[in-house]
Amino acid sequence: MRHFFQARTMRDPIGIKDDNYFEKKEGIVTLQYPFEELPVPDNGRYQLHNEIDDCIVCDKCAKVCPVNCIDIEPVKALEEIGKTSDGTPKRIYAAKFDIDMAKCCFCGLCTTVCPTECLTMTKEYDFSVFDLTEHNFVFGNMSEEEVAEKKEELEKHNAAKQKEKEAKPVVATASELETEEKKKTVFKPKVKNVGSDDVAKKPVFKPKVKAKTETAEDKGIKVEESTKPVKPVFRPKIKAKSMDSETQESKVESEPIKQKPVFRPKIKVKEKPLEEPNDLKSEAEGERKEEIPKTKKPVFRPKIKPKK
Repeated sequence: MRHFFQARTMRDPIGIKDDNYFEKKEGIVTLQYPFEELPVPDNGRYQLHNEIDDCIVCDKCAKVCPVNCIDIEPVKALEEIGKTSDGTPKRIYAAKFDIDMAKCCFCGLCTTVCPTECLTMTKEYDFSVFDLTEHNFVFGNMSEEEVAEKKEELEKHNAAKQKEKEAKPVVATASELETEEKKKTVFKPKVKNVGSDDVAKKPVFKPKVKAKTETAEDKGIKVEESTKPVKPVFRPKIKAKSMDSETQESKVESEPIKQKPVFRPKIKVKEKPLEEPNDLKSEAEGERKEEIPKTKKPVFRPKIKPKK
């Protein structure tokens, strides 16, 4: 209860470096909103506002909006209706300029594309309401009667302009005809001859077109069949098979299928050294023994089976 009565008074503003900063435990800590508010930065993105007198109804903000929260209905004026603060002429009425802040994502793209800088973001961040329709902010200053009147004037002007265009005879002047002929002519650049005059110019390719001659059949005259031999149709020569398919099949059935022989590698038998005769043994050790001729290695000759 004691703390409740002490909470009615404000805390003295003490810096964090003060020695008694943590001893000050009594008093109101939070702000008394809405009577007291925190400062808002100048570049903050909050509620949108449009200065309709500077708006030229260019429709750029509505096109760039990613959530389609800006709704504009333009009506073209017959003449200049005024100027903005920066001197830009105004030629379009803003029959409708609504911004639905319930859809807004506060991206700020609409303010960057605005050519006259009439669309800005204010510091108003608290616009909570009980009815969602109150989030639709209307910036158009024209009544329904004025909008209907301007639309009717524009329709009459367009109808009169269309009648004048239809009634006016189309008479082309000499200068207009010359300009049309110039448009029709194809531009052909002149190419200067480089080098000496001996260089021959490249001839222009002109394809020959055969003139179509009328035949007797086109004229309706019957012509007897000519004795001229007809050109034979090209028939490629096909090599005849050595045997018919039936005879070949019968031959394959009659002949037994030879089995492939199993590969058996030949193993060379090592030759035993010849024993010396007893007569040679008895001879003196100084005598030279007769040299025994060695057998030559046989050349490998693969067997090639004849084709069937």
